[in-house]
Amino acid sequence: MKRTLSVGVRIAIGLGVGLTVALVAVGAIAIYNNVQNGSHADGVETYTDEGLKKPIIYLYPTTDTNATVKLGKPENITVSYPAYDANTGWQVLAKPSGELTDLSNGRGLYALYYESSLFDEEFNVEADGFVVKREDTASFLEDKLAKLGLSDCEAEEFIVYWLPRLNEHEYNYIRFATMDEVNQAMPLDINPKPDTTIRVLMAYKGLDQPLDNITEQQLPATPTRTGFAVVEWGDSEIVD
Repeated sequence: MKRTLSVGVRIAIGLGVGLTVALVAVGAIAIYNNVQNGSHADGVETYTDEGLKKPIIYLYPTTDTNATVKLGKPENITVSYPAYDANTGWQVLAKPSGELTDLSNGRGLYALYYESSLFDEEFNVEADGFVVKREDTASFLEDKLAKLGLSDCEAEEFIVYWLPRLNEHEYNYIRFATMDEVNQAMPLDINPKPDTTIRVLMAYKGLDQPLDNITEQQLPATPTRTGFAVVEWGDSEIVD
């Protein structure tokens, strides 16, 4: 039975810089409707994204750096840690190792985290992606997250959080948001400006049977990290 994909309208974002999303999140930012066969006004049944989850943001400057991280749509944040200040953003001391210090209280951190809900956003999402069997999920994520620019450590954090959820299903439809989609969902402004920004956001939907008409998604070339690097990853489940 033929299935297609359409635009996404509902987003929740958590950032680890992550994407999300992106994503940029990663972290954090999947924003899709999965349009399948059924009866709706236009002859199809739609499935919406339940929201962006767990994006976190990592900062890797070349020297110890005081940095300000601002999210472009703070009104949509539902939870954050440390608590996000809509006026000042996050203000941290970032070290090349990735260690952070919250300048508001001196507390040590390894990343910045948030989730958010965005509504009435529309994105042109093509009928592409991946259909992954349960037993292939870990190796699939290792391969694709490396291709998208995550380090082994960052990918491990992503995988150990999302693998149990993905493994609840016999198959999963998986798609990674483009950088444009991630940036539109949640703009990210960092001062000083990073030399490299990686935002990885994965959307998935659990399946009992594989989809047979999905074109394999073509991922961009693996980014090269140079200078001050910012990395974000996040995820979102597409639900009925």
